[in-house]
Amino acid sequence: MLCWAIGVGSARAYLLGLGTGGEGRAVVALGDPDRSERVLTYVPGMTAGLDDVPGELDRAGRVLARCGALAPGEESAAVLWLDYDAPDFLHEAAGSRQATDAGPALHRFQEGLRATHDGPPARQTVLGHSYGSLVVGATARDHGLAADALVFVGSPGVGVAHAAELGVPRGQVWASTAPDDVIRLVRSPDELLRHPLLAAPPLGAAVSLVGGSRDELWFGRDPADPGFGGRTFTSGRHGHTGYWEADNPALDGMARVVLGR
Repeated sequence: MLCWAIGVGSARAYLLGLGTGGEGRAVVALGDPDRSERVLTYVPGMTAGLDDVPGELDRAGRVLARCGALAPGEESAAVLWLDYDAPDFLHEAAGSRQATDAGPALHRFQEGLRATHDGPPARQTVLGHSYGSLVVGATARDHGLAADALVFVGSPGVGVAHAAELGVPRGQVWASTAPDDVIRLVRSPDELLRHPLLAAPPLGAAVSLVGGSRDELWFGRDPADPGFGGRTFTSGRHGHTGYWEADNPALDGMARVVLGR
């Protein structure tokens, strides 16, 4: 592993992968995933690129810091996995191709974490935010993921209708969507065709007017909906990007899943 000197808390950063083509790709670990008891892999969403690494790594670091606060003395690591071509524009994010294209690489990475780990297997958690949640879901569906738990925050759907299709242990699929996250308004294409008013502003009023289903998002059933079969944790009103804010209970929720508590 190569050390990449990035100041994110007190955790040492390791550069595990770097690509400079296009908008760039990066895989960076905070803490040593080969020796930690718990390892989080965080997959960011739309517009993520090399320019965004410090901010995205800060999000991973905040979960890691909360793990340390909740379980002092226990060793955890967090990995920013940005080894895919994240969509830059809405018309790209409306399709699943970039998520499915990412699948083989994410599958191999998680298998590699298992293979290189020293001592007893670590508890491995994979967290996807926004479009990144589709990357995680599609990978688990199509290739399988070496993960003990999956977490989806601010998700537009994860490509399956039920948590059981993701292949992780029962009760280990988690999701949270903030009450004011605009992702809640991203309806499925079929629903938009059935109810054109859903595409017209104001979206919230249109949903109420036509009685549209709130559990079907663009890429399938909302993983935070009870019918999905997963488990949920609370998020405060911090919009689409505020799940990592210090006063958001979602930060505790993510950390507790990583810790298995």
